[in-house]
Amino acid sequence: MKPIIAVSVAQLCFASGILGRTFTVRNNCPLTIWPAYFTNPDSPTQLTSQAAGWEAPRDSQASFQVPDGWAGRFWGRRNCDFSRPGPTSCATGGCNGGLVCDASTGSGVRDSGDSGRVKLNGEGEKDFYDISNVDGYNLPVSISNNKECPAPTCRPDLNPDCPDERMKVKDAEGVVIGCLSACQANLDGTHDDSANCCTGSHDRPDTCPPNGVQHYDYFKGLAAIFLYATIFI
Repeated sequence: MKPIIAVSVAQLCFASGILGRTFTVRNNCPLTIWPAYFTNPDSPTQLTSQAAGWEAPRDSQASFQVPDGWAGRFWGRRNCDFSRPGPTSCATGGCNGGLVCDASTGSGVRDSGDSGRVKLNGEGEKDFYDISNVDGYNLPVSISNNKECPAPTCRPDLNPDCPDERMKVKDAEGVVIGCLSACQANLDGTHDDSANCCTGSHDRPDTCPPNGVQHYDYFKGLAAIFLYATIFI
């Protein structure tokens, strides 16, 4: 399967002397999706050249300028009906705000959703980026660039074989369209002291190793992604 959301970035690796980047978000899926982004609260710059949510028909793409210093995330939403309120407007990846995610609370996404995370001109004047399945998975994603930097990808469709019934997100016909992370599905019964979420007594690297996260190998074994909650940058 081709990656459903392909994020291409021009001038990605080294930010010194660069005022911004051109991001292109392309939908390679044979159905409409609704991409969205959220700017981190501590980001020194704001992304204003593109609305924080839009409709993307199959094979469409949107290109826009992202300012130097920006930090945030992109993700895809599916099965959306914006007559419904807030995060419930989409079966997976829904946000506060509807079609255009709210600038302050728009990261409050519903159910599963993998995301591409970016920080431009960070430590050492380098750009940082990855694909995260911390909240779960709903669509294949890849990130490419024009500087021969690594290109993370989550190409396999992880939905059909989602390993636990409690992790499955289904549409009205019962088709699995999302797979929650073990943390998001609350498999061990408590978000506040969870090996799956790296919280409480598990909030340090030595008490939250990968082998303590349920179904870690299912996600990590199939994709080059960031899976569970540790410090990003």
